[in-house]
Amino acid sequence: MKFQRQAKILDLIEHNEIETQEELSEKLCSLGYDTTQATVSRDIKELRLVKTLSATGKYYYTTSAKEAESSFSSRLRNIFRECVTSIESAQNMVVIKTLPALGQAAAMAIDSMKIPNVVGTLGGDDTVFIVMRDTETALELAEETRALLR
Repeated sequence: MKFQRQAKILDLIEHNEIETQEELSEKLCSLGYDTTQATVSRDIKELRLVKTLSATGKYYYTTSAKEAESSFSSRLRNIFRECVTSIESAQNMVVIKTLPALGQAAAMAIDSMKIPNVVGTLGGDDTVFIVMRDTETALELAEETRALLR
């Protein structure tokens, strides 16, 4: 449950300008995550979230610049390992199946890797589609990703 909650936190801050722990806790509760402010505070610390100034002059939670620049943070790697159920390639695409509600977190993990031949990713509820430049790089990515899960 912790990994799912933290994956949802990453998804929420990516798509919303969340200013307070209370606001984040309320959004999690509205999505069915029974959580307290203390739990959210620990999650923020573990995920190394920071507050960034928006164009409107408000501060909101985001991933730290240092962590975003790293090739694949250990937290995202753990979330990825916990949520992926299968990986298949088909021509120049890689399809990753995840546990329900974790497709976007897996897509975010893939995006954070900044893999050279990835054209783009699309994260759904329990599926991630990765479009690669060619069939060979799709096969390589599928194999490397499977190895990461072992």
